[in-house]
Amino acid sequence: MGETRKRGRTAKTQASTNETMDFQYTAAAQNDAVAPQNDAVAPQNDVFVAANEAVSNATANNDANNPPLARRVRGRPRKSGAGHTEDTDPHVAASPERRPYQNGAVVLEPPPQPVTKWESVAARVVPAMDAVVKVFCVHTEPNYSLPWQRKRQYSSSSSGFIIGGKRVLTNAHSVEHYTQVKLKKRGSDTKYLATVLAIGTECDIAMLTVSDDEFWEGVSPVEFGDFPALQDAVTVVGYPIGGDTISVTSGVVSRIEILSYVHGSTELLGLQIDAAINSGNSGGPAFNDKEKCVGIAFQSLKHEDVENIGYVIPTPVIMHFIQDYEKNGMYTGFPILGVEWQKMENPDLRLAMGMKSDQKGVRIRRIEPTAPESHLLKPSDIILSFDGVKVANDGTVPFRHGERIGFSYLVSQKYTGDTASVKVLRDSKILAFDIKLATHKRLIPAHTSGKTPSYYIIAGFVFTAVTVPYLRSEYGKDYEFDAPVKLLDKHLHAMAESIDEQLLVVSQVLVADINIGYEEIVNTQVLAFNGKPVKNLKSLANMVDNCNDEYLRFDLEYQQIVVLQTKAAKAATLDILTTHCISSAMSDDLKT
Repeated sequence: MGETRKRGRTAKTQASTNETMDFQYTAAAQNDAVAPQNDAVAPQNDVFVAANEAVSNATANNDANNPPLARRVRGRPRKSGAGHTEDTDPHVAASPERRPYQNGAVVLEPPPQPVTKWESVAARVVPAMDAVVKVFCVHTEPNYSLPWQRKRQYSSSSSGFIIGGKRVLTNAHSVEHYTQVKLKKRGSDTKYLATVLAIGTECDIAMLTVSDDEFWEGVSPVEFGDFPALQDAVTVVGYPIGGDTISVTSGVVSRIEILSYVHGSTELLGLQIDAAINSGNSGGPAFNDKEKCVGIAFQSLKHEDVENIGYVIPTPVIMHFIQDYEKNGMYTGFPILGVEWQKMENPDLRLAMGMKSDQKGVRIRRIEPTAPESHLLKPSDIILSFDGVKVANDGTVPFRHGERIGFSYLVSQKYTGDTASVKVLRDSKILAFDIKLATHKRLIPAHTSGKTPSYYIIAGFVFTAVTVPYLRSEYGKDYEFDAPVKLLDKHLHAMAESIDEQLLVVSQVLVADINIGYEEIVNTQVLAFNGKPVKNLKSLANMVDNCNDEYLRFDLEYQQIVVLQTKAAKAATLDILTTHCISSAMSDDLKT
């Protein structure tokens, strides 16, 4: 939710759900319905709006220290602006109290306001505020459409806080594609250069440190508290809208559920609060009434029908990230079970699958071929329990008193490489398996983990691997509507058959004499080269470079082919690279 200074195109509102997925990764429509918070391109109609988007009107109305931007009157409410919320009921002011002067004159004086629970909480967390820092980042994002280049750099500001071990936590999107990161303490005029230790894309958390010992002087690290309950008071502290002084907003925990993490394109445990979270609040801590951190602010909901709905990364997810880093010396990610499942709420379906009246569970639809359990589990197996916890017909498990939550929560509590006990019903028999959990391999990755995009050029044909950032670069935030249907189908439904499999396309054709007639080929999938299936970009580059045949033949989708004379194609490549000022015919990762 870092505040950015950058403009771009707007996107349409799109919200969809996929309730039959065990994957923590959400579908494309879900990912863009919730806009990334540090995305400098501010969508005007997205359901979920990044908290780093400039929403000055909402902030002014929510910050008790600022006057309202416009006087509210009785009557029909106005339509809200893009990405903003507005009261649906008329605002009623408190009746003033009349008090007479000694000379008989009368003055209107407002009645005293009672001190609320949340205001008292805010007062108690004052000592912990000194550990909250402002994060300054310069981003240089890769140009996925022209992968040999980078885009113009831009700056953002967000929040963070100091924890034990001389470390600072903030949001991953606050330092995504970072070139330089600096931190400034509360009340200080000095910015300290920071080093990024780990970035957890899925959970939207990043860990930083500062080598200058002066930065750590006089500051006590934030301590983490217990997982909050519904209606517990919380106070969010940070630097919204790029302000240089600290800002405090208070509210309560209004919902606890598995929710969509916009930046991570995942589904993890999250807290919904009614405290205002605005641009620049990203990475700031949420405190309870005991001055303990119970979460990290990371996104908010902006829509004309709602107001003051923010989201916080809870302590279980934060501790998973920290312990993962301490255990492995790096961030390894959140494991998944690797199956798509179907609810078993229909009684006829349960009878047809051989389930008894006292048995509950979910049916496995498909299994990820790259998942460790692919050789153990089978389609139509009924998952009865995970690590001894029974799974209901709707895919939920018990979660504290009077609450239920998706069973993917149990999976997310594990670490990569851990073993879990899974009981399934197969042919009316109960079978138990010990399954080793791993991270998800997607055919079209949602993120590139900070790596520059790969490419290969021959005779002006630019080959690249399809990723979600690439689709977004080519088709904007509406890529789930505007991208080719076949690419979207593979993005939403296709599964990688091997760890190193990639989906390759001819991104574009750099026009030259040798490729006359092929100029209109754009974002077309590559299926085979000289009769051999193409597995990934590196294998394609090796096959072309080592080809001694007279012709280079590329089989594309829709039975389209490209044929080039081998010697002429290789000779023309150098001239094309020179014409377009491209330093190399392939990205560095393909050269190793």
